[in-house]
Amino acid sequence: MPANTNPIYTLAPDIEWGAYALSAANTTKSGTGTVLTVFTADATNGGYVNKIRFRAAGTNVATVARVFINNGQTNSVSANNILFDELTLPATTLSETAQLTNQEIVWNLALPAAYNINVTIGTSVAAGYYVTVIGGRY
Repeated sequence: MPANTNPIYTLAPDIEWGAYALSAANTTKSGTGTVLTVFTADATNGGYVNKIRFRAAGTNVATVARVFINNGQTNSVSANNILFDELTLPATTLSETAQLTNQEIVWNLALPAAYNINVTIGTSVAAGYYVTVIGGRY
């Protein structure tokens, strides 16, 4: 038997984020429609997500973040997505003297090869949210 030269427990740290501040509402609960892809697992060995962080970009009304796992196929087919978690995002007010607090979901979840994490919000917000995933790739 040959030696295992690529052990799965070797995790390369990976931090990924959405390409823009999420501000438009998507009220579907199926993961279809406009989503923000914030993490893609390694195409061969998969990945691991420690946590997902939501950071307000400024003043926003309250909303809910919905986090979907996608099987690596098009998200326009609802069977390719599963609503995995939700997080209430409180109303925020931009300040130059006080911080805007982060909201986090702790996952500690391994993902199969090429799976994605997509997020949406339930109501439109003015400034938007930056979404960052802290994890790794196998």
